[in-house]
Amino acid sequence: MSKSQLSKQQNRRIQAAQERYRSESELGGESGLVIARFGKQVLIEEENGDRRTTTLRRRAEDPVAGDQVVWTPQGEHGVIEALLPRRTIISRPNSQGALRPIAANIDRLLIVIAPQPLAQANLIDRYLVAASHAGIDASLIVNKADLLSEAPSVVQLAETYSELGVEVVTTGQLSDPGAETLMDMVATQTVALVGQSGVGKSSLIKRLLPDLEIRIGALSDAVGLGRHTTTAAALYHLPGGGRLIDSPGVREFHLSHLPKDAIESGFVEFEPLLGLCRFRDCSHSHEVRCAVLEAHERGEISSDRLASYRQIVASMSQ
Repeated sequence: MSKSQLSKQQNRRIQAAQERYRSESELGGESGLVIARFGKQVLIEEENGDRRTTTLRRRAEDPVAGDQVVWTPQGEHGVIEALLPRRTIISRPNSQGALRPIAANIDRLLIVIAPQPLAQANLIDRYLVAASHAGIDASLIVNKADLLSEAPSVVQLAETYSELGVEVVTTGQLSDPGAETLMDMVATQTVALVGQSGVGKSSLIKRLLPDLEIRIGALSDAVGLGRHTTTAAALYHLPGGGRLIDSPGVREFHLSHLPKDAIESGFVEFEPLLGLCRFRDCSHSHEVRCAVLEAHERGEISSDRLASYRQIVASMSQ
């Protein structure tokens, strides 16, 4: 699927949201931007820049950082009546299998990896598939560059994705060229940082937002919670007009909610071959006249990427 296209499911979701918004907007509500979710409370930013804590109508869809919502005042607080249509959404199933959104209306997914903890190619591939399915650009940020001399496998991994057309930025210090590239990249876009725990996302954010601790404190104070309260994700405004959504680190990123063809399309080297296999339901594992296996034999698809694809597909039925 082209990154500029939306799936039928996404189009249906947007149409349903538009219909819901048309009916809900009759309530005379105001629009707002979701900054963070603290349990049952949602911190929104009003059109004038003021912030206000809100709760949800029972029928309202769960909002996440980056969502645009319709809300109505209720004393010093407010009530979210409905979500406006989402341009893009990144979601993943939770431990119970229920699909949960992570961040909304983002332009680019920044996948952060590092030599420590060692980068996992399969996790990167899962993020790339999710971004492709959502119609979102994705970049690979190699952090802790000073440790790369001790991790040649990470260097090779970055080269592999660069050859596949993924933008790769290597950074370690504020003054390095990679940091400047990163700052230019996020200046005017809405981006979401994702990756394993411990890859240094916090240090990256502090380079972009030197007053991060103050902003985190302001978020917690705004909803009357402790300074160390964590959220599923939080949105920060960048100096150049962009927006940054920070999401917690993960160990796994399941894709069980996606159809098999979305997994295939998320592997860019597979895409030109799709529909060329002898069998329509080809698993790309053992079938004769499989276009993907033939490309692998010609050296056009690496063994690691093919194995990663198979691992993702196998995990979808677990």
